[in-house]
Amino acid sequence: MSEWALFDLAEADPTPAGPPVGGPVGWTAADWERLYAELDERGAAVTPPLLTPAECAELASTFERRDLFRSTVEMDRHGYGSGTYRYYADPDALPLVRRLREELYPGLARAANRWARLLGEPAYPDRLADLHARCAERGQLRPTPLILRYGPGGYAALHQDVYGELVFPLQVSVLLSDPETDFTGGESVFVEQRPRAQSRAVVVRPGLGQGVVFPVRERPVHGPQGVRRHAVRHGSGEVGHGVRHVLGVIFHHAR
Repeated sequence: MSEWALFDLAEADPTPAGPPVGGPVGWTAADWERLYAELDERGAAVTPPLLTPAECAELASTFERRDLFRSTVEMDRHGYGSGTYRYYADPDALPLVRRLREELYPGLARAANRWARLLGEPAYPDRLADLHARCAERGQLRPTPLILRYGPGGYAALHQDVYGELVFPLQVSVLLSDPETDFTGGESVFVEQRPRAQSRAVVVRPGLGQGVVFPVRERPVHGPQGVRRHAVRHGSGEVGHGVRHVLGVIFHHAR
């Protein structure tokens, strides 16, 4: 039985969340439950396809549109790895990005609130607009969705995308390049720090258009003495050849 199932049966959770509702077109309740279980078992979960190949190509092409971005970061200059990423100035102006955030948020908020109950933390809103209103109250006004490009030798060092006081605990990266034809290497890497034990690494290889859901900062894990917080950092392996584009979908805003 997974840790997620143990939590569902726990007497400490008097208000069951109910079945998942909504989400990307074609997703079922079973897709959500598999994702939730994989999150609890591994700390990262690969989604069914979120974008078609044509939609991936459309989003990857936005990297060249400088007018769409509020800032560009050259990772080498800051010790973040090797590659370039750009934050969209207005992600809601891009229908594909807006759709992904709006479709994914309610199901991920359900998972976030299960985690919040386990950790004794306040609940997150059911609506993305309400999350952004809470961010604004804390001075977090800058949108955080971004696109990343890695060429040969490119990689992301291990990090966390916190950005401010209010942190929605889950985020999604969507692979916009085809690992079968566009690049080699570049696997998604997650390192989980476990109390009184050595860290654990999880390597994930999504396909074109698939997303990876993972913790922004930490996740709850059941242990012999109850629920513990496991800190999680994420990064990526080195690209061998070709070019790898990734869309980062972060739901809270930045200061």
